[in-house]
Amino acid sequence: MTTDHVEARTEAGVSTLRLVRPDKKNALLPAMYAALVGHIVAGEANPAVGAHVFLGSGGVFTAGNDIRDFAARAMSGGSVLEGPVLDFLRLLPRIEKPMIAAVDGLAIGIGTTLLMHCDLVYATPTARLQTPFLDLGLVPEAGSSLLGPKIMGHQRAFEMLVLGEAFSAERAREAGLVNAVVAADVLEATAIAAAQRLAAKPRQALIASRRLMRGDTAALSAAIEAEATLFAERLGSAEAKAAFAAFFSRKA
Repeated sequence: MTTDHVEARTEAGVSTLRLVRPDKKNALLPAMYAALVGHIVAGEANPAVGAHVFLGSGGVFTAGNDIRDFAARAMSGGSVLEGPVLDFLRLLPRIEKPMIAAVDGLAIGIGTTLLMHCDLVYATPTARLQTPFLDLGLVPEAGSSLLGPKIMGHQRAFEMLVLGEAFSAERAREAGLVNAVVAADVLEATAIAAAQRLAAKPRQALIASRRLMRGDTAALSAAIEAEATLFAERLGSAEAKAAFAAFFSRKA
């Protein structure tokens, strides 16, 4: 089933969610966030589902939030982190079933910060992870200001989230954000096979084990809220408006 550029399929205990907007490098629109939320919630409630898998298409995971939608909200005084987008971010700490990502090509913004919530991440040699929030006068989101240092250590997280340095698949693996780098022709099969292995395990033991390893998610939810507040403030700032204007000037 495909709705709003999100293709959802449930098979062999695995819910796969594929972004299918390849002409725009799978850049996310509010309706796509809403579709993801709906499918994830359905998967969480479905006893036949044991794991969620996130996929891209067209050789790209996602270029992040659609930049034109982003800019339009900035120029109009609105906030990107509201409505379906904030619903999606708030949902991430509440997901109980394992999440696996298969990353090929670009993984920009939320394409990288989503990975910090995943339990397993597989990437191709061409994967490129980057979070250019500060270049747009903004701040990190999706709880990455908390999860990034926890996963990678302060210096590497600062390099990614603040300096805006792009990480190759191998660099991300060394940093602890990617489990394995695999060839493109086996990427999705590798991720789905891992998800199927998890889905075949005793379900309640699986959920309980994941919950124990993740610990109390209250601090993560609080970080998401704090980031969203600052993100909205920054979006209306002169710095952000100048950064967006410069971006589109370069594109032109």
